[in-house]
Amino acid sequence: MIKRHLAVTLSVIITALSFLPATAMAQSTAEIEKVRAKVQTLSTSKDSQVEVKFRDRTKIKGYIDRVEPLSFTLRNAKDGTSQSIIYSEVDSVSKAGGGISTKTWLILGGVAAGAVTTWLVVKPAVCDGGAQTRGIC
Repeated sequence: MIKRHLAVTLSVIITALSFLPATAMAQSTAEIEKVRAKVQTLSTSKDSQVEVKFRDRTKIKGYIDRVEPLSFTLRNAKDGTSQSIIYSEVDSVSKAGGGISTKTWLILGGVAAGAVTTWLVVKPAVCDGGAQTRGIC
């Protein structure tokens, strides 16, 4: 009796495991197509540097030279060497330097300094030294 239960349990586990790779393969194919589409989009601008993040958590930066059905070629920005990269090795591809630039930070800082200065100068003039109790006073 125990052998029968063990055999049934073992056959259910083996059957379930046989369906697992098909599901995992469908997900990885969808991820590969997503990476391929992103590379196609980013490759239209030859001047833009991209950052490639691999599945093993390493990163490289460069320029996309060629796009092929199974791989793409990335040219290193520093030494000019080319490297062929297979889509299945890639976790994500993005435009390099996607953060806020120094120019943007300077503009935001100037706006904040202007707002503080205006508040410190305009409020005392409008509020008449604290005698009024309406509006911003």
